[in-house]
Amino acid sequence: MRTRLTLVAALCAALAGCGGSNSKDTSDPRGSAFDCIKTEKHLDARLVGRDSIQVDSPGTGSRIKFFLTSGEAEAFQFEGKAEGAEHIGKALLFVNRASDDQLKDVEKCLDDLA
Repeated sequence: MRTRLTLVAALCAALAGCGGSNSKDTSDPRGSAFDCIKTEKHLDARLVGRDSIQVDSPGTGSRIKFFLTSGEAEAFQFEGKAEGAEHIGKALLFVNRASDDQLKDVEKCLDDLA
């Protein structure tokens, strides 16, 4: 029993160390984009719900909504639910009143996911 616990503890420690790489996790585009926006671009951002990121304040900063596929994002836009949004990969970027500098940084983070 003690050997089994030691093995489980060693496995957990090994798995915990796996998250330290600098590679982007393509299975979680929202998490990767959020990390880029906060850590690399130093913008004020927060996760909203299960599929969005809000940069700065609602209504003034940009908002990013993520979809499972690029086609789903495009369909959402075609249905008229994303007027004025920019389609970038699996995401729709709602510009709102964000500055050009903020948009350039956010677009770079989203482009890097593709």
